[in-house]
Amino acid sequence: MGTERDPRRRTAASAAAPDWTVAHERGSMMLLRVMTYLSLQLGRPVARIVLYGIAAYFFVFAPRAGQQMRAYLRRALRREPTAADRYRLLLSFASTIHDRLYLMRERYELFDILLEGEQTVAERFYRGEGAFLIGAHVGSFEVIRAIGRRQPGLTVAMAMYEDNARKINAMLAAVNPGLRLEIIPLGKMDSMLQIRARLDAGAFVGLLGDRTFGPERYEPVEFLGATAWFPTSAMRAAAMLQRSVIFMAGLYRGGNRYHVIFEELADFTAVTSGQREQAVRTAIERFAAVLERLCRTDPYNWFNFFDFWRQPESSSPGARP
Repeated sequence: MGTERDPRRRTAASAAAPDWTVAHERGSMMLLRVMTYLSLQLGRPVARIVLYGIAAYFFVFAPRAGQQMRAYLRRALRREPTAADRYRLLLSFASTIHDRLYLMRERYELFDILLEGEQTVAERFYRGEGAFLIGAHVGSFEVIRAIGRRQPGLTVAMAMYEDNARKINAMLAAVNPGLRLEIIPLGKMDSMLQIRARLDAGAFVGLLGDRTFGPERYEPVEFLGATAWFPTSAMRAAAMLQRSVIFMAGLYRGGNRYHVIFEELADFTAVTSGQREQAVRTAIERFAAVLERLCRTDPYNWFNFFDFWRQPESSSPGARP
């Protein structure tokens, strides 16, 4: 474990960007503003009608994503997915994007939101202990903010790369200029210092653990019946800073129903430097297991439209993380 000859760990310092990072976006800020206006004027039930056409458009005109959806659903459903299965996945995705407009306007009264595992977060909040909230591209992230309404003073700072931060800020400016999200930019020399400072202040730091941007280290884990390569940086950051890690997800259950889940993944508070490698490995395996469970129970909620099982390219195979 942890030696330079260990073939299970890879680094992708000069790997090509993943498929999803180079995919062309089919939207525009003007379209977003128009959709926001119509959605808020017409109301959610009427505005949802257009989602069926949007899902149909991508079903027909996004063949590459369709191939990856089929491959994923085949694993998640344990059978050959039908056209209806693929369309349902796209419709779920479109629904969460549409609901984002209302959630960013803080229209929580429109939704039936079930919170599970809230006490896991609340206990640390009351003790003033900052922790990592690590999620995946499952369901809706915006709906997770509902816990903040029940825990006044709870702060979540999202750690993300600048390109994504710019997109989020542009969307907020179009949807709700008065809403401010705290974002810690990744990839900068002081990123870890900023994360540590927010954790020390009792805030929670949110990260996504199922995708990566550019240079990254990976851990091979059995996932939905085959080896998948999970990025390690989120867990390594938590281990280095000796913090707890809580899994978060906002599952879309159809209609106006969401199920928000918090589940403890790892506790690195007492992990020594000598124990760190194995502790990170165990935590990533746990993350993959929780994600797999949700892909089985709620297969139309994982919005990864690329080949997740493709081994990342590496300029230095077997390099130590």
